[in-house]
Amino acid sequence: MKLAIGSDHAGFELKEQLRSYLQEKGIDHTDKGCYSSERADYPDYGHAVANDVLAGTVNFGIVICGSGNGINMAANKHKGIRAALCWNAEIAGLARQHNDANILTLPGRYISLEEAKKCVDVFLSESFEGGRHQGRVEKIDL
Repeated sequence: MKLAIGSDHAGFELKEQLRSYLQEKGIDHTDKGCYSSERADYPDYGHAVANDVLAGTVNFGIVICGSGNGINMAANKHKGIRAALCWNAEIAGLARQHNDANILTLPGRYISLEEAKKCVDVFLSESFEGGRHQGRVEKIDL
């Protein structure tokens, strides 16, 4: 499994902590930026992660900004991307099971490191259930 991860300045600290966590777990990942806590524009990093997911160079993405909203909106502009803003493990699991989410979005200013780790673990371990959810997911891309 390989991931792409990106954040703006508000998500930088959490991104760096999650990168260490991914390394500890032996999960290969690509850091798409930003690379410091200096002001950075979230769309740049949301688009970079989404492009990697769509190109198939990674299996999933993780994006982070202050509230999670802006970077989530940017990633979801790409046809084929289903980025899900998650603030706890249950929501992250449902995003995979019911929505076939391929990018996990985290609100850097509103989630603890421990909860973010739980979200990552569940997001990466769950799979899409299909069935009654399949038709709904197919309706997302116009």
